[in-house]
Formats: sequence, C-alpha cells, structure tokens
Amino acid sequence: MTHATEWARRAEALYTSAYARKYRVHDDELRSVETHQAFCDWITGVCGRFDRSIDALDLGCGTGRYFAALKNVHALVGLDASAAMLDEAARPVDATRITAREVRLVRGDLLTHEFPEQSFDLVYSIGVLAEHTPLDSRVVANVRRWLRPGGRFAFTTVHPESWSIRPTLRRRLGRSVMPFTAGALRRWLRKRLAADGGYADEAWIEQCIGPQLSIESLERLDSEAHLHCLCVARKIGREGQEGREGKTAR
Repeated sequence: MTHATEWARRAEALYTSAYARKYRVHDDELRSVETHQAFCDWITGVCGRFDRSIDALDLGCGTGRYFAALKNVHALVGLDASAAMLDEAARPVDATRITAREVRLVRGDLLTHEFPEQSFDLVYSIGVLAEHTPLDSRVVANVRRWLRPGGRFAFTTVHPESWSIRPTLRRRLGRSVMPFTAGALRRWLRKRLAADGGYADEAWIEQCIGPQLSIESLERLDSEAHLHCLCVARKIGREGQEGREGKTAR
C-alpha cells in the first residue's frame, strides 16, 4: 500500500490475521444484537432513497460486515487498509444474502487512495470515521469527488459526549464552559473536544460537510459501544445528470 497515512499504518498494524479472524467471528455473533440490526436497517434505508440501481463504496469495509444490508446495488467496492481484514471480507457474514451483482475488494488508505471522479452513487462508512480515522475536510473532499451528482455520503461517528470516552478533567471543564463561549474561542474549544475529528458531534459534522454536500438527515444512536451520530449528506445536483450519460442500461 503506497502513500499510507499514520491512520492507515495503525490499522494495518492492529488488524493482524489473528485479530481479523476474531473480528469476522464476531460478525456472526452480532446478528442478534439490536443496535447492529439498527445500523443494518439504517444503511438499507439509505439505499432505499435511490429510485434506481446504484454503485456503492464502503470506506473502511473491514470484514464486509454490512455488505448484506445493501439493497439495489449493482457494483460494490470495499476499501480497507488491512490486507488481513480484506481476506476475511472475501467470506463475509450472510454472504448468501448479498445482492450486489459485483463485489471488488481494494486495499488502500481512505485519505490518499484515488478513484476516478463520479464513480459512485453511495459512499458509506460505519464505525470508522471519527472513531478510527478523523472526520475532516480531506475525507469530505475525497467523497464529494467520487460521488455522482445526487449521490449520497452515509457515515457514522462517535459523539464526543459518548459515555465510552474517558471524562478527563479537561474534557469536563471544556464541556461545562462551552455554552458560555462564542466566536473563535468556541470554535477552538469545539475542535479540542472533537480531538481534531477523532470524535464528531452534530456541529463538527456540519462544519466538515460545509458547502461541499447538503445534509439530508442527522441523528443519534446509542449502541452498546458508543453514542453515535448517523449522517446522510447528498451531493448537490440532479441524480443521473452526469456520470450516467452514455452508460448502458443494467
């Protein structure tokens, strides 16, 4: 893997073959977990917002945990920095329920990997951004470039107020004074609490998305692991006006 960032190198070092195997076994155990089903239902619902067959990209696909939740997908690409996780993604959970007609696994760093412009209708990422990799303007710029007009970016984050984050004295003080700040001080404090995108609340998400995409929905979900934000943002432009012209019917 060339041009790997620090975050990709960390993932590659963490997700060894042994770890990836345990992770894949855990995928089977999650079938009965309510919040896991909630994530699956959420991404299924995002697919349902399209009125046609779509091409999708899973950013940080891991073992392919959510492949079977996708509906009405023609071509699916799974991108991950870990070769061991991709090996497991070749045999994902509920493989017989996967309806994508084509599945391609790619090893790469989501911050530096390049896909052709307007390659996808849906880019999604569950349990990666603002959790293992920062959510920042670089990620959003990449996604916007890869999306076709009218395409959607669906992703989850860990909220900085999640009970899973150790409440240090500085973090408690920062949260207590936040309501009384404004302007540059408030922006600086929010950046500190978000750990430069290591976590992301609604305000951080709105700041990162900025004018590049339009937020369709933004909600919270409390799982057994974290307090999450679930966001769906759309690339401004009419669906199908670019990137689809001249393509043969599926």
